[in-house]
Amino acid sequence: MLAALTIRPAQPADLPAIFDIYHEQVLQGIATFDTAPRTDAQQRDWFQKHPANDYPAIVADHAGRIVGWAALSPWSDRPAYDRTAEVSEYVHADHRGRGIGRQLLAAIIDLARARGRKVLLARVVDQNPGSVRYHERVGFTTVGIMHGVGEKFGRILDVRLMEMQLR
Repeated sequence: MLAALTIRPAQPADLPAIFDIYHEQVLQGIATFDTAPRTDAQQRDWFQKHPANDYPAIVADHAGRIVGWAALSPWSDRPAYDRTAEVSEYVHADHRGRGIGRQLLAAIIDLARARGRKVLLARVVDQNPGSVRYHERVGFTTVGIMHGVGEKFGRILDVRLMEMQLR
């Protein structure tokens, strides 16, 4: 774990760092099924969809540098799903394996509870067994696997839908 790591609400000024981290996975990884970096306008739109009082976005700040982020997003726009949120988290490639993701996930789970969410969902690429194990270790369980729903870098990818009950 990094000393002097601060988990705090994301600010508009954090967007370049947030999306530098995200775009690494867009261009080189399979953690997201986005295939092109988001424009500045799309980044601002994303931020507007994450109000702190409802679906917050948070960052891990180490000595003034954003080294990871997490966010809650609506699972669906249908009102009956308001008790449920999808969780996303990304850690800078140079800082993985240091417990940052675990701290971000713990913080975003606490925020989900504080905002009345009862269920968290995560879509995890099944071909990334480390991510599957990580989510299992923090309390997510598999709901099912969506076979062959994605294709990236010439690979057909399955998505494991995982849930965490926040009761």
